[in-house]
Amino acid sequence: MAAGLNPSTVELLKRFNRAFPQFYEQFVSSEIQLQNLRLAYQLYKQRKAVLDIKPEGNKSALHFVYRNQSFLLSDIFGVLAAYGLTIHNLSLYGQIYPPMLVFIKLVVSRGGKALSPKTTENVCRAIQETLAGHFEVEEMLTVEFNLNAGLERVETEFYVDPVFHLPALLIEADNQPGLFYKVMYAIWQEDLLVVNANLLVWRGRTRLILYLLGPNESLIPDYLGQKIADGMRYRLMS
Repeated sequence: MAAGLNPSTVELLKRFNRAFPQFYEQFVSSEIQLQNLRLAYQLYKQRKAVLDIKPEGNKSALHFVYRNQSFLLSDIFGVLAAYGLTIHNLSLYGQIYPPMLVFIKLVVSRGGKALSPKTTENVCRAIQETLAGHFEVEEMLTVEFNLNAGLERVETEFYVDPVFHLPALLIEADNQPGLFYKVMYAIWQEDLLVVNANLLVWRGRTRLILYLLGPNESLIPDYLGQKIADGMRYRLMS
């Protein structure tokens, strides 16, 4: 981690990393750690969500950082669904201690291609406007999707991850438009905070493992976790 960095930057990075779960320094590369530190400083300077979309091969990479809140992912994935974007990869690192920032990278495409400059501009504006409360995501989505339609073949499971020592919720369902938004909307309805995520899309199925904090940024006991898993399955299928 210290290679090529001056001692003051190394010390700052160490203090910054203490706000993340224990696994962060072990499993996240030093390059990403340093990039997240720079994004945090950018957020501090501009006092609003940091959002950047750039081409990455034949896809686009969306980078985002802001104060983590339960509605945040619902808003972001709702905008992506409204613009018909396909999500190929998701990286999410959230802090579990103040200032509770969340760092997200999404690899997306539209029509099998990277986003055009105009689409990039529109998506960035829509996300910022949604976060500012200037319009509701659901109003954008009702034109394209039947939000009352449930997901197909949903499976959910709650457990405490033995490596990360965090409550985890596994959600698996058949692929369909708006799936990510519906999952994140259900997360919001349960007042949960996502602090890490793994995504696998394979053979027409999407599997998400979401590492969570409960209401008021608390740990989730086992007895409540299973109720949450059952509640999530009901929300997603109904």
